[in-house]
Amino acid sequence: MAFECQRDTKLGLRDSKVNCLGGTRTGNVDADQLILTNKKKFEPLETENPDSVCVANFKLGICFCEPLPNSSRSFADLPPALISEILNFLDPRELGIVSCVNTSLYRLASEHHVWKEFYYERWGHPVNSVSLGPGYPNEKSWKELFVEREFRSKTFMGRYSIDTLYGHTEAVRTVFVLVSKKLVFTSGYDQVVRMWDIEEGLSIASSRPLGCTIRAVAADSRLLVAGGTDGFIHGWKVEDGNPHLFGLRASQNQNMEFRVWGHEGPITCLALDFSKIYSGSWDMTIRTWDRSSLKCLKVLVHNDWVWSLVPHDNTIGSTAGSGVYIWETNTGNQLAFNSSAHVGNAYSLARSHTGKFLFTGGEDGSVHMFEITRNIKCYMRKIATWIPHNGSVYSIAFEFPWLVSASSDGKISLIDVRELLKTKKHSSSGNTSQSNYLDQKNVEPPQRMLHGFGCNLFSIGIGSDRIVCGGEEGVVRIWNFSQAGD
Repeated sequence: MAFECQRDTKLGLRDSKVNCLGGTRTGNVDADQLILTNKKKFEPLETENPDSVCVANFKLGICFCEPLPNSSRSFADLPPALISEILNFLDPRELGIVSCVNTSLYRLASEHHVWKEFYYERWGHPVNSVSLGPGYPNEKSWKELFVEREFRSKTFMGRYSIDTLYGHTEAVRTVFVLVSKKLVFTSGYDQVVRMWDIEEGLSIASSRPLGCTIRAVAADSRLLVAGGTDGFIHGWKVEDGNPHLFGLRASQNQNMEFRVWGHEGPITCLALDFSKIYSGSWDMTIRTWDRSSLKCLKVLVHNDWVWSLVPHDNTIGSTAGSGVYIWETNTGNQLAFNSSAHVGNAYSLARSHTGKFLFTGGEDGSVHMFEITRNIKCYMRKIATWIPHNGSVYSIAFEFPWLVSASSDGKISLIDVRELLKTKKHSSSGNTSQSNYLDQKNVEPPQRMLHGFGCNLFSIGIGSDRIVCGGEEGVVRIWNFSQAGD
């Protein structure tokens, strides 16, 4: 098929003609001459005049044609704004290649704002500082932050050391990694919440016994919460001036610690966002709480025991029984439901920073990846399955690009989802099917297995270069990959 470019012809989106601005000749271009293939297609046009260059966007119906003095002009001579628009449609690898062409393209590609988007969609807000402008030469640019984080993610295939943390007297049921503060919080059957330094592998503080088994903890830089089998949420507020944020022992200020009730069964999962606390329970409900008033705002009723939940923006993903749910946070409406995600219970849940991908682990030893699409309706589509374990998958965690899982078989699997995301990038465009069909030929096995640590690993967390896990042995283990690149 040829696209026809004529000077004074208006483009109809369904025909092949474009309106050329400033062009003097007619030219044709084949479809396979595209330099970019994305939502907007900027395509070079072969003209009859060797001394002019045309670049067209066939979707918008625009063609720019400019003369080439002495036939020496190139892509780099296009207006910077147009080049910037074109660069928007490159992935990180392609943008890096463009930056190697010449000095001017290096500057345009390296300083392009899309590096910030690349970073946020993978890892969210960075812990490190970013460039504030030319007056701050010591700050890192978005490209530097991206490259550094991308390089660090490769360390999980390298060598590691293990720190074993002792302190709990019974099985560890829950692990939470607060990456921004380099802290780990753990608890379990001994009813005590413990705080650890993730880099030093040292105990920082521990709470008094809270009166029952603690199956869930969650934290951010302002609040720490623990959920008990007696149905309460116990919380600690941040203490100004405390380098470790929370005073787990009895605080001198009674207002820094609280306990709220509402569930009629054991609390199995907790999560926080900027304004709310989320709790899930074997009473088959998720409750959303206002962080300031500690009042219950919504109750989301499930069909079975709730095992896991993950909030994102205005939605909540959850698992109950063998099913996976998506809820609208403010209204409490159920947006999507897969009743049989696993054979047996769907114990664990994780979500990407964009919220587009949902991961589940279950009693059948499998790990599934779902793509969430929202148009008029919300749909969940299974796009990948791994079966890395011979026992139940009790816990999973995701930090791009690594999905890690902990199982009753005493093993940890590491799955790199990068290649899968590339192959699936455009497969669901416009597809609103909820089909669970899966082409196993396109799914790679786990990239790595860590094992030899007994049985029943109950909870797992992941940071930029460390994996933390707790289980039946009553110890906390930290796999340290920070020296893998040396």
